[in-house]
Amino acid sequence: MKKGCSHCDTRKKVRSEEEKKKLLVRLKRAEGQLRGIQKMVEEDVYCPDILMQVSAITSALNAFNKELLAMHIHTCVKEDILNGKNETIDELTLVLQKLMKYV
Repeated sequence: MKKGCSHCDTRKKVRSEEEKKKLLVRLKRAEGQLRGIQKMVEEDVYCPDILMQVSAITSALNAFNKELLAMHIHTCVKEDILNGKNETIDELTLVLQKLMKYV
């Protein structure tokens, strides 16, 4: 099975500064929400209020996954298919199947 796309180096992906910025903004937002939840637990906040914040983090991480997946399809997958590396489709299919387990 394929270990990465043609511009990847053993499962690494060189991302543009714009790509990194988009992804990091989403992760930092989720990180801030997680710290907020930790504080809520420390301050004995009511359970449903905490649960709503956990739901917000889940949404933030799902948005991160969507962004990353779109980038992957538009770069790695597209390039590999254009270069005749159709095994990338199998890899993408497996990734999508794993992601769907968590939906």
